[in-house]
Formats: sequence, structure tokens, C-alpha cells
Amino acid sequence: MSGYAAQEHMMEKPAASKAKVARPELGSSAAFAPDGALFAVFRDGEHVKLVRSADDGRNWTSPVLVNMLPEPVSADGENRPKIAFAKDGALLVSWTMPLGKPFSGAIRLARSDDGATFSAPITVHRDASPITHRFESMNVAGDGRVVLAWIDKRDLEAHKGDKKSYRGAAIYAATSRDGGRSFDPEVKVADHSCECCRITTANDQDGSTLFMWRHVFEPNERDHALTRIGKDGRPEEMLRATFDRWKVDGCPHHGPSLAVDARGVRHAVWFNLVQGEGRVFYGHLPRRAGELVSAQRPVGQPGAAHADLSVAGRQVAIVWKFFDGEKTHLKGEISEDGGESFRAIDIAQSEGANDQPRTLTKGGRLFVFWRSEPEGMRVFPLN
Repeated sequence: MSGYAAQEHMMEKPAASKAKVARPELGSSAAFAPDGALFAVFRDGEHVKLVRSADDGRNWTSPVLVNMLPEPVSADGENRPKIAFAKDGALLVSWTMPLGKPFSGAIRLARSDDGATFSAPITVHRDASPITHRFESMNVAGDGRVVLAWIDKRDLEAHKGDKKSYRGAAIYAATSRDGGRSFDPEVKVADHSCECCRITTANDQDGSTLFMWRHVFEPNERDHALTRIGKDGRPEEMLRATFDRWKVDGCPHHGPSLAVDARGVRHAVWFNLVQGEGRVFYGHLPRRAGELVSAQRPVGQPGAAHADLSVAGRQVAIVWKFFDGEKTHLKGEISEDGGESFRAIDIAQSEGANDQPRTLTKGGRLFVFWRSEPEGMRVFPLN
């Protein structure tokens, strides 16, 4: 499929109209620790579990429980458990805990000093309303602050019943100054975000936290926005990051990916509908108001989806999925010159259900982590 029809099935629908056959929730994350070990987190029933690999994903240890007490856990591609490492080396795991109402949730985080035992999870926000706090993204800034951002519907709820319309949801963020043990009260980053696209994060050139998300610009253009979180935990100026002007009454369930190189270039990939065709795009994002995307171009073929990217020095790696009607193909592009030119690569394929791919960095090396139902968790070197 191509064009809008190919994306229609991804729009947010009321719970009663969702497909009766549940898809396996394979949403997982992986990250290399400072010592080079690879860790991955995933959902198993009402637990988040952690595994470790000492050989770049060829073999994995037995799982460790992250949350000792069972609780609901979201684990689809856009809303999966996350993993990061605090400045003191502690392992941090975050996830969304669904609540009783449809599309409601709370953002949870647990910390481990030894990678084997975890503290009791905490809820990172003060707001305890049974509403949307979902699709969290976790960043460790250069100065060690741990910052989480998520999609939040408290402002939408506040506008119900009045004459004002409220577009979409909002982005909120909370900052920890003690390595994830506790968090300052959350702050609003922006009104009018899209409702169900993942948020991406990266460290800016100076180590500050950047967040990028799909935004609902007036009157109803679902492009992307970008902001930095300052040392005081408050957002700086919001920038419009993409300008494809996609008008759609629903959430595409396709979040972006962002990485910043040593020169300060903001590399990004995102999904949008342009001239009736759903595509993944790559470009260099603005650094200040008034600037536009530079070097924008389509990635892969029509039907490419759920792209991710990372940088290592002058190398840029982009990966994405493509379904040909029978198999899902994992494809990629590699640049050796900072994103000026790319070469295409075929990486893997699967005939079963599969998660979105995640790019990883380890020193100057680039990898992709991909989980599928038949093959399990696999890691492929990209350079």
C-alpha cells in the first residue's frame, strides 16, 4: 500500500473499534553501557525484564526483574520500556503503566546500581489523574540531569466543556538531579502535541537535552516540533522542525528520531504524507527560529516505516522497516561524510511479527537492534 490509505489503519481509534486479534507486544529497547556490555529491556506479562549481553547481542543472560511487584506495562513500538545510564553508571529503566481508563497511563522509573537488583519504581510526575501520561522518552544530559518527557492530556481535560477547542495533547517533562532517585515537579513543554507518536530525544552539542515530537500546528498540520530543556528544567523556545504540512485528523503512530553530531548538525528522520504518499524523510533540522530543514530527502521506498538513526563521528546510520506483503525487511543507509551521501544496505528480514528497529552506538561503531517473534532479539553491526 502507499499514500494515505496505507496509513489509515494506524490512526488512533476508540477502544471498541480496535482489532479483536491482539498483536504481540514486542516493544523493546537496548543500550550499550559505559563498559561496553549491551543491555535490553522488554515486557513479560506484568513485569519489565532486563537481559545483558557481553558479545554484542549474540548471547543473552537470564532475565532480571525490573519491577518486583506486577503492574501493567505498555510494550508496543511507539510506547515501549526505555533504558539509559546515569552519570554515576546506574542503570535506569522507564516505562508507561496503563491505568483503568482507555489511553490512560503513568510514567514509571526504576534504578539499579548493580544491574541485578532494582529500586522500587517511582512515578515521575506529581499529577495523579487517571488520564494520558504516556509515550515517555528518557535522556541523560551532559551534566548528569535525567530528563523525561511524555504526552499528557491534563490540559485537554481542563478544556472539556468550555467553548475553546484544544488541539491534540501536550508535552510535559520532569527533571531529576540525583540520578533518577527523585524528580522535580513536572513542567509543560508545549501545548498541542500529537496524541500517540513517540517522542525522540538527543543531547545537543553542549550536552543539553533536546526533545522532538509530532506537533499539531494550526489549523491542523501534523509536522514536528523541537525544544531544549535548560539547566533549570524548563523548556526553551519551541521550534517548528519540519514543514511538510500534513493535514490529517488522527495520529499516524509514527514518531521521529534525532541525533546531533559533534559539529552541532541535528540529523533527523520522520514519517509524513507528502503529495499523497507516506514516506520516511531525512534532513538537518533548524537551530533557531526562521530556519528551515536543509538536505531533506525521502529515505527508501514508499512504504518505508518506523525509521531510526544514530551518529558516530562523521558516520550516520538510518534504519527502517518495509513490508512487501509477505515478509518484513530491515533496511538501512550509511553515510561516511556526515550525511552528505549515503549507500543503501539490506540487513535482515522476518516472516513473523516484529518490533521497530533501534540504532545503537558503541564508541565509533554503529549497530541496529531488532526483535521479532520468530527470531527473538538480534543485533547487526552497521559499520
